[in-house]
Amino acid sequence: MLRFFLFVIMLFSFSSLLAQEENWDVYMTQYENKPGSITLNMSLKSKAPVKNLPFAIITGVSFRNCDSSGMPGKREFTNLYKISDSVKAVVDKAVKNYIVGSFTYICQRFDYFYVTDTTGLRQQLTALYKVRFPQYIPYINIKEDKNWTTYLDFLYPNEATIEFMQNQKVIAALQKGGDKLNKARPVDHWLYFKTEIDRNCFITYALQQNFKIVTKEKTTNLIKGPFKLQLSRTDKVDAASISKITVELKNQATKCKGEYDGWETFVVK
Repeated sequence: MLRFFLFVIMLFSFSSLLAQEENWDVYMTQYENKPGSITLNMSLKSKAPVKNLPFAIITGVSFRNCDSSGMPGKREFTNLYKISDSVKAVVDKAVKNYIVGSFTYICQRFDYFYVTDTTGLRQQLTALYKVRFPQYIPYINIKEDKNWTTYLDFLYPNEATIEFMQNQKVIAALQKGGDKLNKARPVDHWLYFKTEIDRNCFITYALQQNFKIVTKEKTTNLIKGPFKLQLSRTDKVDAASISKITVELKNQATKCKGEYDGWETFVVK
């Protein structure tokens, strides 16, 4: 049996001021019937806005080697990474910064930075694109963003998307094991609560939803809560099915002042 918790997997590691705290993830989204891809440093959510980094730099290029959905081809990815690395080198040399994410959509890819000062950056980036990457159409947008609205409201996913992202990682592991996801199977869920009264609040809901109470324990976990609860129910685990279940469990846990901590199942071939 595989135990999965809702932790975001570190996918990327860039050298920046918070390198030791970076937690990068990527997700797909849809805009006007075209897909977009967002990569971002999830760990900055708890720190944003950073007061001494009040300016946002959004910069990148338009590219021609893209498919019908607007996503770059394999060869183009290599070139785009080179452009991003070069841009970051320029920004790193010029000013203290955080690179917070990137956005790829309709044959364009932009990197997002927050910086302490913007003096000379437009000129330096313009020269970089002109000398090193003349075959691309550059984009440079420098603006004041003290509240980090671009990061918090545009790049950062909403709760439903986060839930889907986390469940998708579990599903990918099941599929890697040969699971076709077409059969229901027992699925266990874990939750934590600060008090026994809060846990009983959730148990009432869980029994109404036909969950089986597997274990009730008192632990030393003071961060999530010492009152642990394990549930089980037979369900399907395709993305749509399991995400609906986990969103409902998470919402109800919040109402009962608890925390949903993840789910577990086994590969069914």
